[in-house]
Amino acid sequence: MENLSKEEVIIRQAEFVKSSSRLNQCPEELLPEYAFIGRSNVGKSSLINMLTGRKSLAKVSSTPGKTTLINHFKIEDTVSPTPWYLVDLPGYGYAKRSQKQRKEWELMIEEYFVERKNLITVFVLIDSRHKPQDIDVEFLKQLSLLEVPFNLIFTKKDKNKQAVTSKNVRAFIDNMRKDWIYIPAHFVTSSVKRHGRQQLLRYIAELNQNILEED
Repeated sequence: MENLSKEEVIIRQAEFVKSSSRLNQCPEELLPEYAFIGRSNVGKSSLINMLTGRKSLAKVSSTPGKTTLINHFKIEDTVSPTPWYLVDLPGYGYAKRSQKQRKEWELMIEEYFVERKNLITVFVLIDSRHKPQDIDVEFLKQLSLLEVPFNLIFTKKDKNKQAVTSKNVRAFIDNMRKDWIYIPAHFVTSSVKRHGRQQLLRYIAELNQNILEED
């Protein structure tokens, strides 16, 4: 990520807009949109709160699978030329969901990925404490089949020794190389120590600037 600006990105405003159970309930497609998704209990809510600098913007729960709706948050920062949406999506791989619930989740998420015109990229969260998990690899393959752009965020950097985290991240990327020629941008984060926050915010700001230039 050496090409990114070193300018500090400050979040001016972060506010909840609405929760939606269907695509047609989502806000109008007027702003660039960045979706966050990951396996249940990957630390998504904590990451969103860390990223926005708001302690309880996204509700953190000890119960996996708590997020069941498409949650939109409107963000304004000091670098992006326009406000943007941060979208908190329901996690995948929650074993206690019924078959009916899983099917409803799959349909809702696929519809969102395919039809949402202002979706710029999906940030897929991966737990850095573990070696590559099949469920994460398979989810990325689904995104690829749907032609959905994505990037990776490795979470919970603080939960392991640096060498272990680096080894797990490297193993995941090496595993991806078996099926992908192009490896997307990836970030290693800690919600506790706020590691990776500025890198992520600068990346989003750069994408927002690129969108303006293309228009």
